[in-house]
Amino acid sequence: MLILACALVFASIIFDLVVQKWQGFTTSLTFPWLIAASVSGALGYVVVPVLQKLKTGQVIQQDGPQAHLQKAGTPTMGGIFFIPVAVAIALVLTKFNQDVVAACLLTLGYGFIGWVDDWQVLKQQSNKGISPKMKLGLQVAIAVLFCGWLWWQKFPEISNIALPGELTLSLSWLFFPVAGFVLAAESNATNLTDGVDGLAAGTSAIAFWGLAIVIMPASPGLAIFCLAMSGSCWGFLVHNHNPAKVFMGDTGSLALGGALAAVGLISGNLWALFIISGIFFLESLSVIAQVAYFKATKDEQGQGKRLFKMAPIHHHFELSGWRETQVVATFYLVNAILVVVAYLIR
Repeated sequence: MLILACALVFASIIFDLVVQKWQGFTTSLTFPWLIAASVSGALGYVVVPVLQKLKTGQVIQQDGPQAHLQKAGTPTMGGIFFIPVAVAIALVLTKFNQDVVAACLLTLGYGFIGWVDDWQVLKQQSNKGISPKMKLGLQVAIAVLFCGWLWWQKFPEISNIALPGELTLSLSWLFFPVAGFVLAAESNATNLTDGVDGLAAGTSAIAFWGLAIVIMPASPGLAIFCLAMSGSCWGFLVHNHNPAKVFMGDTGSLALGGALAAVGLISGNLWALFIISGIFFLESLSVIAQVAYFKATKDEQGQGKRLFKMAPIHHHFELSGWRETQVVATFYLVNAILVVVAYLIR
């Protein structure tokens, strides 16, 4: 816990220093974050006991780290309270800004997909919810609707992606397949990251804060949305830090990834989003590499070798002897550094 606390303090100091670059924006950056964190944290004391009474206990996969088996029965679906809190606060504070409304709708849509998946897990008492094909199909369907709105409201301006050094890359119509990929990839990446107490919530909170700093000058409404999401994640951490009293489930993780992708696409900051989402990218890449290596090294009996002890990579570190809190603190610190890098090369 000491390492975790140090990482959080370090990240906070960096953020405070960066925020001072905008004298007039300090209040705007602070208020949405504080109110969302306060409401989310307080609401958890009401919702978590309700989830316990409803017996929404998480089903733990048997082939995962053995230390996780003791977490069986911990309530899941925590995303049903901290995601709506952020959405409601962002809508009110931005007076239903058009871009924020679009980001909120996509966030809720992806959160609904996650809720359906969580519900099926609980109903079947298995760690498998809806099929991967159905989940991806629903994600693509919502992405198509979102891209239709982008085309209607913002094309062709939206196809110009900001690059370092005030350069831009014009994707033209290629923007839409790229957008669909970003939405699916980001939401699934945050979903994979949600495997250790406090990991997905904390890294998402840092990512949202960093994205808010990058886009604030050009997109203040979306920045407020990001700050509300960040604050709500921190409030959720009151109940999700190790040992977790509640998990966010796919309800939360898919929504968080969708929200990050939506902001990056609407603001035209995919490059900054990619850097800030470095932890999520690493988690996804570790799974892809593990599967590819296993298939490439299969013998006649169908047995392959493993690149990592277990994927996603946070489980590899756990099985290498790291405590959960060490994994989380290290990932927080790396994410904070990535935010600084994204800001400096924006």
